[in-house]
Amino acid sequence: MISHFAAAAAALALGAPAATPGVTSSSITIGGTIPISGPAAAYGSVGRGAEAYFKYVNSRGGVFGRKINYKYLDDEFQVSKTILLTRQLVEQDNVLAIFNSVGTEHALAIRSYLNDRKVPHLFIGSGVSKLATERKTYPWSLGYLPSFSGEGAIYGRHIAANRPRSKIAVLYENSDFGKDMLNGLRRGLRGKAKVVATAAYEVTDPSIDSQIARLKSSKADTLMLFATPQFAIFGYVAAFRLGWHPQVYVTSVSISPDIMRIARSNSSKKHVEGSISIAFVKDPTSAEWAKDKTVRLYKSVLKRFLPSAKADDVFNYYGMAVAYTMVDTLKRAGRNLSRASVLQAATHLNETNPFLLPGVRIKTSPNDYYPMDRVKLARYRGTHWQFFGNLVTAQG
Repeated sequence: MISHFAAAAAALALGAPAATPGVTSSSITIGGTIPISGPAAAYGSVGRGAEAYFKYVNSRGGVFGRKINYKYLDDEFQVSKTILLTRQLVEQDNVLAIFNSVGTEHALAIRSYLNDRKVPHLFIGSGVSKLATERKTYPWSLGYLPSFSGEGAIYGRHIAANRPRSKIAVLYENSDFGKDMLNGLRRGLRGKAKVVATAAYEVTDPSIDSQIARLKSSKADTLMLFATPQFAIFGYVAAFRLGWHPQVYVTSVSISPDIMRIARSNSSKKHVEGSISIAFVKDPTSAEWAKDKTVRLYKSVLKRFLPSAKADDVFNYYGMAVAYTMVDTLKRAGRNLSRASVLQAATHLNETNPFLLPGVRIKTSPNDYYPMDRVKLARYRGTHWQFFGNLVTAQG
């Protein structure tokens, strides 16, 4: 007994390393917040899809023999709950990292807390510019989506090149997400088309009918829906009810085929036909990718580990794409996992992710916190998005 105490005392004296939170010899625990209910409940599938992919990886031995335990909690898209639940994941559940948290304002609200504690805050469901431009202040927080500002600029450049006389109305979320999109649009237009009206909404608004009515009264012929899924649907439906049929550009965070189906069924096929967006993942619901190896894997993983899911809910597919990058990061971080080694791996990626479109890579560095900087334009036809043109840059 004395020898055991002596050994323990010696280890303390020599500064023996403490165990890494969330890591045991057989498991890796990570966590995050997802809006499973509330105004952005459509994003709940992002968590479910990621969890299904981790279960698939676990069934094949995990990462260096460790099984991934992914705890995602419902914050109802409320920032106050995001903060509370993130603290719970770190302080009670002792997660290795916060992963795949959904929401721009939510990510910005927790990054000081996580950076102060040097907890990796990885592959956030946001492309807000602050995650990249403020990386030196918050080096532990890394986004995943293409730049929102860059996305807005792509739409601006497309309009300037193809419809330079357009009169543009913009519905945008009153947040850094919406403002980034609007600023990017104006930058991309280069003065060749005019924004004639803008209207903001709050995520707590029960309706945006008044905003759409104001935008229609501007006599705009082009409508930008810089909105999360529920409000993008509201935008389509409100315009339809007013008899307004502008050319629509809709942000990529709201283009899952099942979301478009809801918009179509509550307005008309003609009304949503020809909408334009960007995309960076393969469309697992399209015949174009029916024989693709990764799309087949997606469907088999859903069938085995998430049998209640719909394949046309592409947020499941996105969840698997981001989970693939997390698994890759854990592998690159090595067998002796630490929070520092995970961050090191996450900020030195050069990944071919098979869930993404050919030519779209995940690349990061300590000076580049936008993992994706290339995307494709897409046009909604019938029941699917059809890609057109070459890859375009989505740099902020």
